[in-house]
Amino acid sequence: MSARYVHTCIRVRDIDAATEFYGRLGFEHRGQLNFKSAYNVYMGLPNDGDVLELTVNVGRKEAYDLGEGYNHLGLVVEDLDGLLASLAEAGIEPEKPPYAPGGREEYRICFVADPDGYRIELIERH
Repeated sequence: MSARYVHTCIRVRDIDAATEFYGRLGFEHRGQLNFKSAYNVYMGLPNDGDVLELTVNVGRKEAYDLGEGYNHLGLVVEDLDGLLASLAEAGIEPEKPPYAPGGREEYRICFVADPDGYRIELIERH
């Protein structure tokens, strides 16, 4: 049996805020699928598939319980400092400044949260 990773789905309340946030991370809007009480917006990175599915439950006002199991999505970026400057223009700040985990200088990471509180790990490799 063979398998291939296709996408991650997260539930969001404000699709405009979510698509603007993920657009700043380099994701492109690829399409939408409508249902009676919900709709999905599909996003992907250049030269990649539709790897992110944003589900909106129409009429939902309260925040989703992210639970203890979810931790983060990981995204490799070319210019971490440039991306953080762009995010800062939109009022998005990292949890703490970028750092080299375990003192490993070949890469730096930091975490940001999307409008619904999902953590995104930004990874810059040298």
